[in-house]
Amino acid sequence: MNIFTEFRHRVIKAVNALEIRSRDGGELDFSKLGIEPPRDPAHGDIATNAALVLSKQTGIAPRELGERLAAVLAKDDDVSTAELAGPGFVNLRLADGFWFKLLVRMLAAGADFGRSAMGDGKSVNVEYVSANPTGPMHVGHCRGAVVGDALANLLAFAGYEVVKEYYINDAGAQIDVLARSVMLRYREALGEDIGAIPEGLYPGEYLVPVGEALAREFGSELSEMPQDEALAIVRDRSIEAMMSLIREDLTALNVHHDVFFSERSLHEDGARRIRTAINELTLNGHVYKGTLPPPKGQLPEDWEDREQTLFRSTAVGDDIDRPLVKSDGTYTYFAADVAYFIDKYKRGYNEMIYVLGADHGGYVKRLEALARAVSGGRVTLAVLLCQLVKLFRAGEPVRMSKRSGQFITLRDVVDEVGRDPVRFMMLYRKNSEPLDFDFAKVTEQSKDNPVFYVQYASARCHSIFRQAAEQFGKEMSADPEKIHLLTDETEIALIRKLAEYPRVVEAAAQSHEPHRIAFYLYDVASVFHAHWNKGTDNPDLRFVKVNDTDLTRARLCLVQGVLNVLRSGLAIVGADSPAEMR
Repeated sequence: MNIFTEFRHRVIKAVNALEIRSRDGGELDFSKLGIEPPRDPAHGDIATNAALVLSKQTGIAPRELGERLAAVLAKDDDVSTAELAGPGFVNLRLADGFWFKLLVRMLAAGADFGRSAMGDGKSVNVEYVSANPTGPMHVGHCRGAVVGDALANLLAFAGYEVVKEYYINDAGAQIDVLARSVMLRYREALGEDIGAIPEGLYPGEYLVPVGEALAREFGSELSEMPQDEALAIVRDRSIEAMMSLIREDLTALNVHHDVFFSERSLHEDGARRIRTAINELTLNGHVYKGTLPPPKGQLPEDWEDREQTLFRSTAVGDDIDRPLVKSDGTYTYFAADVAYFIDKYKRGYNEMIYVLGADHGGYVKRLEALARAVSGGRVTLAVLLCQLVKLFRAGEPVRMSKRSGQFITLRDVVDEVGRDPVRFMMLYRKNSEPLDFDFAKVTEQSKDNPVFYVQYASARCHSIFRQAAEQFGKEMSADPEKIHLLTDETEIALIRKLAEYPRVVEAAAQSHEPHRIAFYLYDVASVFHAHWNKGTDNPDLRFVKVNDTDLTRARLCLVQGVLNVLRSGLAIVGADSPAEMR
């Protein structure tokens, strides 16, 4: 129900009615034909560049072609005016009758209004969060969690088959540090005075319950075992406890994954899966033995001035070739990434999306190169980098969490301000831009607080239905047959704004920008509240018109349309559409 897609077909039909051909006598190319809202609403409802993009093909001057096209489009029953503007743009103003019919279609679609088939059932894997299981999630993870989850919701709404995935980084040195840190808390639980936490171990109080659980389960048995055996047991229990903690934090944020993939599984059986992955790359000519020149600036951890096993990533778009096996025979971290990507590829995804922190910017080119090498370009890979979140309280920086001892946890933020404000505000700026999150502002009940303003619009919609029931009886409801009674300019403007929703959904899904949904919802709320305010000054414009049942039923259609869009958009964001504000 994307009116811009619909009018693209109408414009093409109008061009064909002109019976013009390209200079070489062939078919016209409409690939660059644009249909969009004019920048200035005063210019109309729809603008097209058709005359401009077809001028070179046909040899007809843009304004001449635009005049001819406007004359044909003006005959469309749904077009009120078709006017030439600028160098050759054609601006269309649509008839009120078109908006009435569209609102009827919106109401008939209900919760499916805005849903798109553009994904055509293609399978997409969205990997996000993927925090090290070494403690509670911090606020930096929060942004990636919300962006990834909302993007997955958006893509599903746009017709893709989406799998939400979490990559558990449960291998490597940080897990050994976790095990030794928990072992210390275990000894503390047995009554030992452990003193200050040694530098290099995790000091957070969140590890105390893990140590206590081990003491209950094993008594003093672990302290009597050889250290390697004891740490192996502690490592497993610690990862399990940390992932349980992380899942609880994610649930509090309304984030749920379909798949939790363990990095440790790639290292099992002598790292068989990593070896197999490298062998597959080798057979396809993407691996060689060689040395790398020292990179400029600070040397990365995996650089060695010796012969190594290297991924020929420069042949597929990377800046430098990447080490897979070090000179001592151990695998690099990227080698596990290779095995993980190949595992995903064999699961049959058409597209893979990684939502990573800004500190992972150096991974983008190597992952893109890996996708080209493994899939031969058949798989699309995209990486979204989330910039830092800075926390404030009434303008003052917030720096410390009592729970972690080092950082502000995700749960600290959710517990204080609520899930919905966190999710909405994490999307109220593009992920590639830094975000300032002020505890005071996100709980403020004003227009300056976007999440409140949007949810207040939802509550107002419900309030209007309650008022109508009180005034006319519980049987009072919206009646699409009365929609033609909507004649005020702001009523039509509200329908226009609702009509943009399918286009916003498709554009946001195509660009992987879920923040567009949050921005759009705020715009809908603004237009809705503006019309409500007009009714405050002019009783004739109120949604519930006393002594006029038909007009009230017509206006309830408008309210229902607003409510449907708010519910749908907020569901993509991952927030509620409340019936009342508390």
